[in-house]
Amino acid sequence: MRDVVAQMHRWWGEGEPFARATVVATWHSSPLPPGTSMLVGPDGAAIGSVSGGCVEGAVYELAQEVTDSGSPVLERYGVSDDDAFAVGLTCGGIIDVYVERIDPGGFPELGEVAEAVAAGEPVAEVICVAVDGPDPEGRLGRRLVVRPEGTSGSLGSGRLDAAVAEDARGLLAGGRTETLAYGYDGVRMDEELTLFVSVHATPPRMLVFGAVDFAAAMARIGAYLGYHVTVCDARPVFATPRRFPEAHEVVTDWPHRYLRTEAEAGRIDERTVVCVLTHDPKFDVPLLDVALRLPLAYVGAMGSRRTHDDRLRRLRATGVGEEALARLASPIGLDLGARTPEETAVSIAAEIIADRWGGSGTRLASLSGSIHGQEPMRPAAGG
Repeated sequence: MRDVVAQMHRWWGEGEPFARATVVATWHSSPLPPGTSMLVGPDGAAIGSVSGGCVEGAVYELAQEVTDSGSPVLERYGVSDDDAFAVGLTCGGIIDVYVERIDPGGFPELGEVAEAVAAGEPVAEVICVAVDGPDPEGRLGRRLVVRPEGTSGSLGSGRLDAAVAEDARGLLAGGRTETLAYGYDGVRMDEELTLFVSVHATPPRMLVFGAVDFAAAMARIGAYLGYHVTVCDARPVFATPRRFPEAHEVVTDWPHRYLRTEAEAGRIDERTVVCVLTHDPKFDVPLLDVALRLPLAYVGAMGSRRTHDDRLRRLRATGVGEEALARLASPIGLDLGARTPEETAVSIAAEIIADRWGGSGTRLASLSGSIHGQEPMRPAAGG
C-alpha cells in the first residue's frame, strides 16, 4: 500500500490525471481484501492488483474510460460460482471495485496523505463511493482525509464530516479498513451514502522477548508479515542488532519494565502481539503479569507443559485471574511438528494468524465451504 501511495504522489506531482481502482467490498473467496488498489497511469502503466489477476483486464479498460470521463464508477465483478469463469473470478468470489480519476484538482489532499504514509503516521481517506438515488449536490466521489488530530476536505456537510471523522478515528486506532453507511447529515447506519474508509495505519507491533535463536527466526517472519518487530532482552551480550538484523529494534531492558513503559507511553494497542521465548521464570512471570493485563491481540509463551504448569501457578500467585490466564497461548504455536527455530517461528506465526481471523488451524482439504471464513463486509450500494 505504501508503494502504491508513493506512485500516486509522483504522478499527482506531475499534474497528469490517472485512475485508481480500489476493492471496497468482498464476498466469499475473494482473493484480495478491501483497500487493495490498482493504478493505471498517464502512460497506461498498470501498478498493483484488485483480484490477483482475475479481472484486471476489465478493470484496466474501465480505468481508462474513467480517466477520460472524470466520472467515478462502482462496478461489481463476479456473480456466482457457476458463472465465475465467465466473469473472471476463478474462485467464485464477488468484489465491488470503485474506479476514480485522480488529479491535483480533484484530490488536493493527496500530498498530505502521501506525506503521512511515508512518515509512518496514521491517516484515513474516506470516499463517498455510492449515493442512493439522485445526487444533485455531487456527493459521489467526495472525500475527507482524517488524522488523529484534524481533517481536510469535506463530504458535503459539517455534521456528516464530524460523524465520519469520529468513526474513522476509531478505525485508525484499530488499523481497520471498512465500508460504512450514513445519511446525508451524518445519521449512522442510514443507506443514503456509502462511504469507504481506507486506513493507512502504523504497522502493528510484534514484541519478541528473549534474545535466542527462536527470536531471530521470529523477527524474520514477523517482519515478513508486516509487523514492526522489537526484540528485547535484559542481557546486553545477547541483545545486539547484529544477532537480529531483521528486527526493527533491539532493546536491552528487563522485559516487564520495557512492556510497561511502552504501554504507559501509548505505544501498545489491541493489534500488538507478544511472544515470550525466554522460558525462564525470572523473566517470564513478571512479563506475563504485565502482558495479560493489557488489551493485546496475542500473548504466547514458549516452554514445555511442565514449564507451563509451573508458570500458571506462579502467575496465579501474583494475582492474575483465570480469565486473563485463558488468553495465554502456552505452549506457544500450532502443532506442525516443528523442529528448527524457523519451523517453530512458522508455527507461532500460524497461531497468530488463526487467532486474528478466527481460523481453526485445520487442513483446508478436510473442510468444506468458503476458504475465507470471516464474515463478509456489508455490500456497497449500487452505483
